[in-house]
Amino acid sequence: MGQHVIRMPDIGEGIAEVELVEWRVAVGDVVTEDQVLVDVMTDKATVEIPSPLAGTVLALGGKAGDVLAVQAELIRLEVAGEGNAKAVAAAPLVTAAAHVAQKSAGPAAAQTPAPKKAASSIPPTAVAPARAPDEKPIASPAVRRRAWDLGIELRFVHGSGPAGRVMHEDLDTYAATCGQPTGQNSGRTRYAERHSEDEIAIVGLRRKIALKMQEAKRRIPHFSYVEEIDVTELEALRARLNVKFAVERGKLTLLPFIARAVVLSVRDFPQMNAHYDDDNSVVTRFGAVHLGVAAQTAAGLMVPVLQHAETKDVWGLAAEIARLAEAARTHQATRDELMGSTITLSSLGALGGIVTTPVINLPEVAIIGVNRVVERPVMVKGAVVARLMMNLSSSFDHRVVDGMDAAQFIQAVRGLLESPALLWLE
Repeated sequence: MGQHVIRMPDIGEGIAEVELVEWRVAVGDVVTEDQVLVDVMTDKATVEIPSPLAGTVLALGGKAGDVLAVQAELIRLEVAGEGNAKAVAAAPLVTAAAHVAQKSAGPAAAQTPAPKKAASSIPPTAVAPARAPDEKPIASPAVRRRAWDLGIELRFVHGSGPAGRVMHEDLDTYAATCGQPTGQNSGRTRYAERHSEDEIAIVGLRRKIALKMQEAKRRIPHFSYVEEIDVTELEALRARLNVKFAVERGKLTLLPFIARAVVLSVRDFPQMNAHYDDDNSVVTRFGAVHLGVAAQTAAGLMVPVLQHAETKDVWGLAAEIARLAEAARTHQATRDELMGSTITLSSLGALGGIVTTPVINLPEVAIIGVNRVVERPVMVKGAVVARLMMNLSSSFDHRVVDGMDAAQFIQAVRGLLESPALLWLE
């Protein structure tokens, strides 16, 4: 038997380093050829690194959140034959010596100093919640009623039953460790002091988002422009089109109409569909509209790119927006689909609020933020009428975009959305 060192491969595009996001194996695991060893994050996407050969994991070259250079030691395996152990130059961060203490705690132990104590041995107010805020605890109606009588919030109670089900004895343990009586109508532990402090490492996509937003705000002097749009006619048209064509062509949301309006408007305002290289003081204007569409995922904000948006009608835009959003949410978006945007749309949908101040997607110079549609009383020809109104909150790079140009650009978008038949005219 010998040792074989797998080094961080060159995954192309001039990438010199990656971030370790999640190990798929732990020290002591037997791996097969082509089995995924680790997820790493580049500037644009998560990449899976497979094993080129079979063996047993002896050591890992880092922990989640570490940055690793290309060709640095990634993982060490025990393999049949001699391996390439003579090429080993640096000791890994997690070694086989630590395996004895970590093996019983499972794969995650390779990245943590020691297994946690059992939840029942620690006062519940001194630890993190037993589950995420949006995760509903499993419990019988009787347990829920008793928890209510005791004033206990079930989300803070660790369940010892099947699938984490909260049992009566779990309520007793929780109340006892909080120093609270457990009888009917006893003191309410929901008002007890809580002293938990959760340290959450910013790794992977979340770290990339943080760095990119920090860099964008540091380098770009933002200014925002907000305009009110009457989308009553647009919403009526959208409803009619969905009734007639939804089955055949797909259902339309508001976003593809806005995308089409942006595509048409940048023809007259090409300075909005551009990149600014501030190191060399060069603005590059693009004929193609590669539209970034911000999408929220479980891992954080991603901006998949709708390539050549200028070639698509509203149904084509709708289909591509939906496809890209789903690819982003399921981590199936390719690197090419996450690169090269020339202008970006950002929308929070029904949660869009009244006004936002979106951050420009560096090195672009403009981003259009879509706020929610609300019905409001509006004066029309001297009469108060109900209209569907929506704000566009857009940000621009003031180094290369003047306030007047930004205002005229958004007014052009507004004109198309308020007279939606124009979206079909060239």
